[in-house]
Amino acid sequence: MNLRSREQELYDQFWSLNHYLAGQYDSRTDFEKLNQELETFEKGPVANRIFYLALPPSVYEEVTVHIRNACMAPKGWTRIIIEKPFGRDLATSQKLSDHLASLFTEHQIYRIDHYLGKEMVQNLMTLRFGNRIFSPTWNRDNIASIQISFKEPFGTQGRGGYFDEFGIIRDIMQNHLLQILTLVAMEKPVTCQPDDIRNEKVKVLKSIDEIQPKDVVLGQYIGNSEGEGEARQGYLKTQLFPKVL
Repeated sequence: MNLRSREQELYDQFWSLNHYLAGQYDSRTDFEKLNQELETFEKGPVANRIFYLALPPSVYEEVTVHIRNACMAPKGWTRIIIEKPFGRDLATSQKLSDHLASLFTEHQIYRIDHYLGKEMVQNLMTLRFGNRIFSPTWNRDNIASIQISFKEPFGTQGRGGYFDEFGIIRDIMQNHLLQILTLVAMEKPVTCQPDDIRNEKVKVLKSIDEIQPKDVVLGQYIGNSEGEGEARQGYLKTQLFPKVL
């Protein structure tokens, strides 16, 4: 069997393990159907469940209520993965945290920023602290400034409704790019344990002055008439986020 055939076999095997069930965020009945679907695969004595909420944050509350009421694992543990942004501001973030705490214990909840899983981001600490060239010179005495650029070769691709509600700043800057900034600017943590890395990140954030509106330039992509494909379409021509489960 050649490599290509083997890859196709693994690809087909992977997709054979995937199942799709359509439903509405606000329908208790649809979540009960989801629970019934899950139970058809839970034949063993123990069956754990992980719910990854790759959803518009505006529906987190109603979806987690339905999961708690209709989809908890009957013979194993249940985990909820919440992806950023966690609310629109401090007040809504606290409201979401209080809501989740009323439904699940803290060890059942994971709050993640998927951007931290990118290879380049994961390699930043190794590049900085495990490299004998960069480690002694990566400091303010040798670096004048840092520029972090975020570019994607595609448009919003049906996510217009999400961006209309939360905006690119909440979606990208205050989590993805700020996380990269902390990894670039933090001191070497005592260990590679999550708490030690977090503590060094927090020190960076506390040392940053509050950003003033006069120092910020905002714009909106209107399309390039001479571009190709999606580059020709401006932001306002995107489709709204589809409401599916």
